[in-house]
Amino acid sequence: MDKIVILATLVGALSVTPVSAKEFQNHTNMMNHGDGHLMDMDGGMVMGQNTDTLPGGCDKIAATKEITVRAGHKFSEKFPGTMYAFDQQEFQFEPCTKLTVHFINEDDIRHQWMMHGLPKYLYPKGMFHLEVSGPGEVSGTLILPPGDKTYLVHCDIAQHMEKGMKAQLKVGKGAEDLPSIPGVTTSVFPDDYSGKPYSAEEAAANAAPVTDSSTPSPVPTPASSANGAETDTGLSGTTVIGIALGFLLAPILAKRYKGMSPGEIVAALIESAKRSLKQIVSLLSGIFSKSGTAKTSASIKK
Repeated sequence: MDKIVILATLVGALSVTPVSAKEFQNHTNMMNHGDGHLMDMDGGMVMGQNTDTLPGGCDKIAATKEITVRAGHKFSEKFPGTMYAFDQQEFQFEPCTKLTVHFINEDDIRHQWMMHGLPKYLYPKGMFHLEVSGPGEVSGTLILPPGDKTYLVHCDIAQHMEKGMKAQLKVGKGAEDLPSIPGVTTSVFPDDYSGKPYSAEEAAANAAPVTDSSTPSPVPTPASSANGAETDTGLSGTTVIGIALGFLLAPILAKRYKGMSPGEIVAALIESAKRSLKQIVSLLSGIFSKSGTAKTSASIKK
């Protein structure tokens, strides 16, 4: 009888014990490991943080913005066929904006908010990265580059992006939209709920471009000169010299413009051309000035 009473008391005590919720971790005291890399022992991480260094082409901070992005399974419910998602799938800011991202993970697993394609001379590996293991929040800051470009934002944990956790961030007017952004662009491989078995032949046929068989394809002809004779399609001397100069200058240019984006390289080349043109004009002015002075002196002597 005593054993029954003890057992009943134990069961009753366990049944009324409240189940504590998963603790929410605010990652605000992270260790700074240099190069914008901060982390703590509780699963919070920031990589590529930049709070004060301007990217090439930015004369000043154009604007200061803050956003809060949430990640979790529940945000995928509005996108059939997905398992994870951000609460926002598209962002847009003007170039040279100082952007602080507050990233909140609402799942009991690890999630990331990663932005790719940034200039590598300023952001290691061209990446800005926020990460939280389990329910929690982490914040990081970066300065967006100049120009109109669309950047990929996603979670890099295995299969999380493929299962819906991706977005795009447009700087300025942006470039082309990225494919398969949930709710924004169509999927490269749309979900099929028909129940039919997958057929590689059918998928290839659907993906193949449609051509008009009634219109014959043009037959390539060799290049001809004005009198009808075939021209020599071999490499000219100018082409050979250009290739040789390219091989000689490539290592120098690669070292000088290492880590810069194509737009920044073009801007730097234009600036160099302007300086060279000014030097040439100055040199020619000096020559003409000396020539005019010499002629004037000769006339006076006569």
